[in-house]
Amino acid sequence: MSNPQKPGLSDNSIGALAYFTPVPAIFFLAIRRYNKRPYVRFHAWQSLVFSAFVAIFSYVLDFLLPYSIFLGPRVLFGLIWLFWLLIFLIWLWCVVGALNGKRCKLPVIGAWADEQAYR
Repeated sequence: MSNPQKPGLSDNSIGALAYFTPVPAIFFLAIRRYNKRPYVRFHAWQSLVFSAFVAIFSYVLDFLLPYSIFLGPRVLFGLIWLFWLLIFLIWLWCVVGALNGKRCKLPVIGAWADEQAYR
């Protein structure tokens, strides 16, 4: 006889959902049902810090790039495109890793998120 499945989402899918925007990550950290699970906490914290890093870095990039006019518009467009492609690939790696049950630790952020997961 097979074991009945628990109702609701698995920890893997919850961890992956945390990466879509900061809203689900904050939700998973605020709701008692989810914030007691270290796997969910890890991905929620890493998602929040990664989102904050991307927001801050994009503001800095938006501020500094107009001052580097000597590079030319094609180079500037290429740098911005490369930045967003890299961000997308990192995000995708985190989502797929979370769906597969892995803790894909980002440099610096991952160690801190892992520490927060077991608090």
